[in-house]
Amino acid sequence: MGIHPVQVIAVTGGKGGVGKTNVSVNLALALADLGRRVVLLDADLGLANVDVLLGLTTKRTLADVVSGDCDLRDVLIQGPGGIRIVPAASGTQSMVQLSSLQHAGLIQAFSEISDDLDVLIIDTAAGIGDAVISFVRAAQEVLLVVTDEPTSITDAYALIKLLNRDYGVNRFRVLANMAHSPQEGRNLFSKLTKVTERFLDVALQYVGAVPYDEATRKAVQKQRAVYEAYPRSKCALAFKSIAQKVDTWPLPSTPRGHLEFFVERLITPAADPHE
Repeated sequence: MGIHPVQVIAVTGGKGGVGKTNVSVNLALALADLGRRVVLLDADLGLANVDVLLGLTTKRTLADVVSGDCDLRDVLIQGPGGIRIVPAASGTQSMVQLSSLQHAGLIQAFSEISDDLDVLIIDTAAGIGDAVISFVRAAQEVLLVVTDEPTSITDAYALIKLLNRDYGVNRFRVLANMAHSPQEGRNLFSKLTKVTERFLDVALQYVGAVPYDEATRKAVQKQRAVYEAYPRSKCALAFKSIAQKVDTWPLPSTPRGHLEFFVERLITPAADPHE
């Protein structure tokens, strides 16, 4: 694998319904608009939804790559705005259950595209299951999506606590989604930081807020990304602004290239914190 640096961003949030997939898709499109070569990995290994959200038909998934039936390039499907998508595997197989041979195959698969992308966005599943933890702890950047619901804040805190105390993750980016005002977004961030500062040793950084926008609902009904379907909507303009911030995040610098590091961390089980 070459040393071309790749920004690996895991989009997560704890509970379902906070709009992780919408954020992942539209952020990918906004970054592509800035000239970045973006691959979106649907990491919901049981309930794939990126292809459904965008009205795309998939013939092969990551499971076919893992089984050796095809290359990763054969799985990649073209999405809107020039982004490419790795469809999720169906079923319940988790990345942490792969054999040594499958591990090696996965590293080789990602090595084939490492020099052909700048940003890898991972749309994780809901909850705090093993697969979610594996993807998040392997990524360089963790983008935590929260909404103005008590359960969203509670579940986001639970995810931060688990990742921090058991796996040493200490930096999180926070995005307020479906906010009714910019102030609501800042208030959400404040609620989260008050709890984390009291009980955990973590650094939270506020990325911004995506407003509640009827255009998002209309875009979902059309099976299109709001950034593409309604580019002048409040929501699309917010994603444009957020992508400009994300584009300034520091790139990884490892002698082997960060994508290889990501895959190796993904397939290497973390030490049991209770042993």
